[in-house]
Order: sequence, then structure tokens, then C-alpha cells
Amino acid sequence: MDYEKLVTVMRRLSLEAGDKIMEIYGRDDFEVKSKSDDSPVTAADEAADAIISTGLRAAFPDVALITEEQAATHSLDVDTFLIVDPLDGTKEFIHRRGDFTVNIALVEKGVPTLGVVYAPAKGRMFFTRADGQSVEETGALDKDTPGDLSPIHVAKSDNAALMVVASKSHRDEQTDDYIAKYKVRDMTSAGSSLKFCLVATGEADLYPRLGRTMEWDTAAGHAVLSGAGGAVVRHDDLSPLTYGKSDFANPFFIAHAANVELKPA
Repeated sequence: MDYEKLVTVMRRLSLEAGDKIMEIYGRDDFEVKSKSDDSPVTAADEAADAIISTGLRAAFPDVALITEEQAATHSLDVDTFLIVDPLDGTKEFIHRRGDFTVNIALVEKGVPTLGVVYAPAKGRMFFTRADGQSVEETGALDKDTPGDLSPIHVAKSDNAALMVVASKSHRDEQTDDYIAKYKVRDMTSAGSSLKFCLVATGEADLYPRLGRTMEWDTAAGHAVLSGAGGAVVRHDDLSPLTYGKSDFANPFFIAHAANVELKPA
């Protein structure tokens, strides 16, 4: 795998998909359909998926591709693959809240190693460089010429005063009970994979997710967090969260900065 090429392609495709998403977002109205699991899907999900999957297959025809919007890819049995959520946070998109993201990642032997998370409504772009270090890009976000890249790092967390980020749309009593095990300074909420990025930049220390997610929801954010010195572990036994599971469904998990003292489930 040519990592330099992959990072360039993932970044460009995420920006192209983001442009299409924002074009649809700016319309007075757009159709919302329901998938077989009753989750919503819009024209923006489908258009962004077409841009990304076409681009990835053209650039890397020999690498397996898993994408949320193509059910035929969900039966692949692979441990090394590209994985895409073209619009994570569809509910945020529908309700015209800005916390939605484009997510593209490379998983190698079950581990997300490279990824890009782009929040087009917020103008925030995070990705892993070819050497594995995560960066946030600022500037014009030109498709062909990256702007200023600032390496990002998780916080040196104070376990007596943690900053916790939780889901806007999926908060429940079980999550609150787990958070209560920690000494929390403050809490914030965010949608989609931005929660991983807030931990990666040091804006938060801990992100617990005690609810259903799929690998395409988490792989890119997981890669960005890992490249910033953080980690993602299973909630039940605190072992590393792995990818390429038979149904691509995740167990509950905890994303955290390096020196957070994790509590048992």
C-alpha cells in the first residue's frame, strides 16, 4: 500500500464529498428515506458514497472496500480493507445541525491505521499523515494543495478533573452511570465521529459509547485518535477495539486519552 497516495486520495475525496453534501444541505428541502434497519438516508449520503467509492476503487482496485451505503460489501470476510461512512451523523444533517462528517479509513489486520474525518459544515479537517501522525488542517482546504497542518495530541489528562464528550443523539442512563464513575470537570456533546477528534485534539479526555455503532462509524475517528496518542478499547474488558468482525458491528467502547485511568464496566 502506497500510504502517501492513499492519504492524498482520501483527503481529496472527502473534500469532494463534502462539497456535494453541502450543496444538498443548502437546498430548501431534500428527501429522507428509511433503510431496512429504519435508519435514515438522504440524497447526500448516496451522492457522497458514489464519489468516494468510485474514487477509491479507481485508485486502489486491489483493496477490499466496505461502505455503509452498499449492503453487498457488508458480507466480505476481510481483515485489511478501506472502510467508508460517507455521511456520519445523518440525523444531524437532517435537523440542520453541523455535527456531521465524512469518514474514510484504512484498516490493516484489524487495526485502523490511516483515516480522514472531515466536517464540512464546520470547516474542520482531521487526518493521519502517511507516517501515522494525526494532524488538523487549517486554511482554504484546497483539494490539490493541503493548507497548514498542525500535529494534534491528546491531553495530559487530570484524572481529578476530566472533560467528557458524549453523543448528542444517543445519550442514555447507562452512559450517564458509567460517566459517574469518573471525576468530571465538565461535559460537552458532539455528533458523529467528531467526538473522537475532540479527544484527539485534547479538547476532551474521554468518550464512552454504550450503544450500537458499526465499524464504518468509528474507523476513521479511531485512526485519528490513535495517531494523536489516544486509544479505543472495548467497554466490557478494556481490550483494544478491533475491526473486520463478521457483521462489522462494534461492541460498546471507550475512546480515551493516554493517561486516563479507565474504570471497569
